Amino acid sequence: MPKHGKKYLAALAKVDRTRLYSPTEALRLVKETSYTKFDGTVEAHLRLGIDPRHADQNIRTTVSLPHGTGKTVRVLVFAQGEAVQAALDAGADYAGSDDLIARIDRENFFDFDVAIATPDMMGKVGRIGRKLGPRGLMPNPKSSTIVPAADLVRTIREVKGGRVEIRNDKTGILHVAIGKVSFTPQQLSENFVALMDAVKAAKPSGAKGTYIRSVTLTSTMGPGVPVDPVAAQNVKA
Repeated sequence: MPKHGKKYLAALAKVDRTRLYSPTEALRLVKETSYTKFDGTVEAHLRLGIDPRHADQNIRTTVSLPHGTGKTVRVLVFAQGEAVQAALDAGADYAGSDDLIARIDRENFFDFDVAIATPDMMGKVGRIGRKLGPRGLMPNPKSSTIVPAADLVRTIREVKGGRVEIRNDKTGILHVAIGKVSFTPQQLSENFVALMDAVKAAKPSGAKGTYIRSVTLTSTMGPGVPVDPVAAQNVKA
């Protein structure tokens, strides 16, 4: 077992591991138990009653957090013609066509967090799918990152403003950043509500039994705070 430092153990002592906290109590405790000198990230971890081995039970959707994640999101756009300048004007960090594809392919350029593409570019982008896919950067309709040129401006602003992709890992757990420790309790609460609403809306028809089995909130390097999953699903901002 890994050994924890004094600061972590002191923070852990404030968490009653035998009880399930309400979302409001848990968020307050997450802020209180964050001991890093930097502004830590607040994360939600949800264990779902799904079988990831079945494609129709995997979760992949997006949620627009009202207050963003507190992280600067670098956006790359695959487009051509007038759409390139429109993307840059909307705030995209990089936009282009064959030039960007060649740069990624030859130089292994991955200095971006989200890749967006117009449908007419996917034939070309598919050639570097083997590089983008494993990093979770391949544009995909399920993550709303393949959009018509007319929707580029709106999509870029949404991504920059706090739209995040949520998808389960191979064990059926969701790991989602919902803000920073410096956020107010109200901001964290509203982001958490938006996440829970999105997860409930994305419930696969094939999922059987209890859908949201456990919810844990934590901060970077901080202890996990167990949340009552029923209260989490009924919480209102």
